[in-house]
Amino acid sequence: MKATIFDCDGTLVDSEVLANEVLVEMVAEHGLSLSVDAALAQFRGGKMAEIVDQIEVWLGRSLPDSFVPDVRERTADAFRARLKPVDGAIDLVRSTTGPFCVASSGPPEKIRLSLSLTGLMPFFEGRIFSSYEIGSWKPDPGLFLHAARAMGVEPQECAVVEDSLPGIQAGVAAGMKVFAFQPYGVDPKIPPEVVIVKQLSDLQSMIGAGQAVDRDQPRI
Repeated sequence: MKATIFDCDGTLVDSEVLANEVLVEMVAEHGLSLSVDAALAQFRGGKMAEIVDQIEVWLGRSLPDSFVPDVRERTADAFRARLKPVDGAIDLVRSTTGPFCVASSGPPEKIRLSLSLTGLMPFFEGRIFSSYEIGSWKPDPGLFLHAARAMGVEPQECAVVEDSLPGIQAGVAAGMKVFAFQPYGVDPKIPPEVVIVKQLSDLQSMIGAGQAVDRDQPRI
């Protein structure tokens, strides 16, 4: 592989539980009881507009216009208080050769805040791509294809490091080599051609090698 595309939430920064804790707290204020585990299973890697649509279906009514801005604000506060990089993320990025970038479904300001709070921003300044700027959300491959063009490489020359199923599906649809970071158990919906890893440190030797993992064997 000549270039690497990293997801942000849940891949480089340990934000998924924090963000969903905020979401669960806020939907409870509107009368919906939802566990963090259920929110993660339903919404991980999803588009905010689609998350709101689903919550409104469960509630049977519309949420106020202030709901999304309030979620963003409270999530940012939670990040400032508790966000950390995923174990091994800084070492992995530091050791990655060739061009690399972040391509995330989150808004640009959220990506920048996350990377800044975790010490990762110096590695990605000027190489951040957001679905909100491109108008393409995972599992559509548009964001990854845009990132590949920006780095001057063909899609098949790119490695993608992702944790969520929509992001994994987007990488496969883009024709890229996908490495699925699955530290808490492997999603059975992950396509068989995807390489499964359980810790980011293993990717230091794998990115660019194009090696496969036998899905019947123990995970890395």
